Amino acid sequence: MTMTSPAPTGPLPSLDDFAAMADEHTPLVRPERIGMLLAGSDSQGQQRIDVEAVACTGSTNVDLMQRVTSLTRPLLLVADRQTAGRGRAGRPWRAAPEDSLTFSLAWRFERPMHALLGLPLAVGVALAEALEVFGVRPQLKWPNDVLREGAKLAGILIETASDGRRGDATWAVIGIGLNLGVPQGLEQELQRAIAAVPELRKPPRETVLAIIASALAEVLTEFEQRGFGAFVRRWETFHAYAGQAVKIVDNGRLLHEGRAVGVDMMGRFLLDTEAGQVAVMVGDLSLRLQDG
Repeated sequence: MTMTSPAPTGPLPSLDDFAAMADEHTPLVRPERIGMLLAGSDSQGQQRIDVEAVACTGSTNVDLMQRVTSLTRPLLLVADRQTAGRGRAGRPWRAAPEDSLTFSLAWRFERPMHALLGLPLAVGVALAEALEVFGVRPQLKWPNDVLREGAKLAGILIETASDGRRGDATWAVIGIGLNLGVPQGLEQELQRAIAAVPELRKPPRETVLAIIASALAEVLTEFEQRGFGAFVRRWETFHAYAGQAVKIVDNGRLLHEGRAVGVDMMGRFLLDTEAGQVAVMVGDLSLRLQDG
C-alpha cells in the first residue's frame, strides 16, 4: 500500500521565506574579511588573530571558554545573536542583531591569573580608543562599562582559565556587547537610559570589528609587557565620574561615598571620603552617582 503525505493546509513558503530561513544560519559578517583587514594593519604579524562568525549561539564567552585548552592562537568569535549573553554578576545581555555587535576574544597571556589585575579597565581603554576612530567620544565607568553621555553604551565581561599546558600562562576570554541602536521600549522596561552608536551602522561591520580587534590586540600586548600601570592615565582620560560625588553599593548596602578620584596601578577605584582616601577592589559592587 502506498502512503501519501497530507496536503499542506497553509500557503507554501515563498522564495523570500526560504531566503529568510537561510539567513538565520548565515552570519552578518564575513570572518575572512575581518581576518584580511587585521592582517593588512599588522605588517609585523604581531596581532595574528583567527576569526570565526556564527548567526546564533548561547554565549560567545561560554563557547570560547570551552575551547581555550585547544587553541594555539587568539580567536575572535562574533555572533549576530546570543541567547544566553551575560553581563557582570550573570545579568542577561539583551540585544537584537541589527542593534548590536556582540563578540568575544580569547587571548593567551604569559602571566599567571593573579597578574591580570586591571585587565577589564585596560580593555575599556582599548574599546574607548577604537570608538574615537569613528568620531565617538565615550566615557569609562569603573570597572567595566563604556558610557556615552552618561548612559550605558557597552559592557565588558572577562573570564579566565589557566592554560593546562603551562602553569604560568592564562587564557582570558573577553566578551563585549556594543549597542548600535536602542530597541523600542527597552529603556522603559529596564528603567534606565541606554546609549547607542548609530554612526557605526554606516561602515561595514567587518571594518568596525577589525578596528576594535586591532585596538584590543595592541592593548593586550602592552598589558602583558607592562601591566595596568601603563594605562592609568589613559583610563582617566575617559573617566566618566571624575571629581563627582559617588557611592559604592554592595547588593543595596552602602559601602562608601565620597568624591571620585580615579584608579591606581592595580585598577582599584580611588575615592576621597570624610575618613580619607579609600581604594576599592573590583567585585560585585555597583558604582553610582550619589543623586542616582
